[in-house]
Amino acid sequence: MRATTELGDITRVDADAIVNAANSTLLGGGGVDGAIHAAAGPRLLAACREVRRTTYPDGLPVGDAVATPAFDLPARWVIHTVGPNRHAGQTDPALLASCFTRSLDVAADVGARTIAFPAVGAGVYGWSPDDAAVSAVGALRAWAGGSVEHVRFVLFNRSLLAAFDAALAALEPRA
Repeated sequence: MRATTELGDITRVDADAIVNAANSTLLGGGGVDGAIHAAAGPRLLAACREVRRTTYPDGLPVGDAVATPAFDLPARWVIHTVGPNRHAGQTDPALLASCFTRSLDVAADVGARTIAFPAVGAGVYGWSPDDAAVSAVGALRAWAGGSVEHVRFVLFNRSLLAAFDAALAALEPRA
């Protein structure tokens, strides 16, 4: 599996699946979540409401993931995951890593070959860019595989890009 980083807008990424750093309600919010809901159009909110009604009536648990169609986005699927909120005392890095692992599991379940991730947790949930990057890359390296061939970390600022580049470089074999 190949992993790359890029500076960009995840709502414009042409990938089989993009990951939404969602809140547990799945009903939209700010940051990446708000941008994805706005770009996908109102059918995404309707799909999320259906997921809440049928599968997660109490909300999507922290560290878990679920897929919906992507509707007006260039991707085919949106994989929603809920990061741990450091400000609310959710400081276990395993929960953050689970966001990435479960998103990869769900991507494989829907047959995605390419997936784009934002820096889950490294926003209003209070994780540092370095912590988010190390968790993401560690989860990716430990993942037991499936159909996913290319993971793209699509990051919206240079500090996040630098953190993810450093995390990927630290795991590359040295010559």
